[in-house]
Amino acid sequence: MRLHHASLIVSDTQRALAFYRDVLGLTVDQTRPDLGYPGAWIQVGAHQIHLLELPNPDPLTGRPTHGGRDRHLALQVESLEGLVGALDDAGIHYTLSRSGRRALFCRDPDQNALEFIEQPLV
Repeated sequence: MRLHHASLIVSDTQRALAFYRDVLGLTVDQTRPDLGYPGAWIQVGAHQIHLLELPNPDPLTGRPTHGGRDRHLALQVESLEGLVGALDDAGIHYTLSRSGRRALFCRDPDQNALEFIEQPLV
């Protein structure tokens, strides 16, 4: 089997979309049904991230500085170069993988940790 989607809690769907759609360049799946509460479905290749707008139960402070030491969602990218430029342009802090591999970690506006692993598609 394989992963179908992952859900992330966000406090403001539009603010989250400004990150996932506008900074990361991911698209919103408009075909998903309205579930009766705010949120959005973000397409990541053949899979999705479901953004759920709820009061965020996780503390926004006191989390590890490096997202690799926190629960996180890992995404594969062909190259880190464009991502680094987009994060720099948006003023979003990131850290490089401490293992020396081509990967970086950042956080969305609700402090959800994301890992981006450079692994060209074959």
